[in-house]
Amino acid sequence: MSSQLNRDLEKLEAKETTLFDRTFRDSEGKIVIAQIPNLPILVGLAATFLQFVLPSGKIQTALGLVAFGALFTWAWQELFEGVNYFRRAVGLIGLVGIIALGLNLSRV
Repeated sequence: MSSQLNRDLEKLEAKETTLFDRTFRDSEGKIVIAQIPNLPILVGLAATFLQFVLPSGKIQTALGLVAFGALFTWAWQELFEGVNYFRRAVGLIGLVGIIALGLNLSRV
């Protein structure tokens, strides 16, 4: 029994996590690049679409705020709660992009 435990322990010690594993694998060992969209990104995309469909006015301004808030929330969650480094990088790129777009649109 003890020798079996020793062999299992040696196997665990021999297996090191590589940069590839940390970048693309989740805690269960599955490669995760894309996943089912969560609520903030669905709300953000829907509000962005409606913003272009509806005429300008208070509703369009409100939809712009909802879209910004939802997409910001999605990017923040990906950045700090992403399952791997790749998903966290997507969150960082999304967050920087949303902030840059928001600053650029505020000038117009």
